[in-house]
Amino acid sequence: MLTDITLGQYFPGNSLLHRMDARVKIVLLFFYIVGIFLFDNNWCYLMNTMLALVLVGVSRISPRVVLKAIKPLWWILLLTFIIQLFSVPGEVLMKIWIFDLTYEGLEKGFFISLRLILLIGVSSLLMFTTSPLMLTDALEALFKPLKKVGFPAHELAMMMTIALRFIPTLMEETDKIMKAQKSRGSDIGEGNLIAKAKSMIPILVPLFISAFRRADELAMAMEARSYRGGEGRTRMKAMRMHKSDGWAIGSMAVYLAACGAVYWLV
Repeated sequence: MLTDITLGQYFPGNSLLHRMDARVKIVLLFFYIVGIFLFDNNWCYLMNTMLALVLVGVSRISPRVVLKAIKPLWWILLLTFIIQLFSVPGEVLMKIWIFDLTYEGLEKGFFISLRLILLIGVSSLLMFTTSPLMLTDALEALFKPLKKVGFPAHELAMMMTIALRFIPTLMEETDKIMKAQKSRGSDIGEGNLIAKAKSMIPILVPLFISAFRRADELAMAMEARSYRGGEGRTRMKAMRMHKSDGWAIGSMAVYLAACGAVYWLV
């Protein structure tokens, strides 16, 4: 289960999404998310799904990898679907005890779950196709106007990127610790709720120790390289927009306009 978590991983490649400017990808992702919440009829959901499938194909990332990003959150999707299923009033399809399963609840639960799947899947493509270094530089560039009001743009971008970068490492470390404890005869995840909670202590203690050790090593490495923040520092790879970025921005504008037309006219 832990090895299926792909959040924070970067898959090197030479696809169109890989070559796009990271700033453009972040901004377009923001507008895509806004479009999902703003245009919420059936035809718009179909258009959003088709666009997500096109992006997966263009990125050349295996659909199985994208599904792995969604898999750890299946219980949230299922809970959301069930809540909508029995909480939305309408035409009753089935009665289960004191709860009414309605057609409107079935429809709304399906589309809200689909919305969450699209959000997770497309957001994952940003990290799959953008290196942590470029993601840090892009976030800092987008937050740069806020520096005038004292906003720590560089520090925040650095913390966000480091946090995302270390998620796969911590997941791998957790998996190794669990296997090591099981090999020593530890009953992990067995018994009642209290027993399961107690069995997590031999996992959490070494995991926290390992996390603090990695954080200390990272701080020492940054200090050894004379890191003092982003002020006055140059970048190894300068970010430049290309024609493909302009086409992507224009395509998103046309797409949002089409969604708006469909939403208001259909």
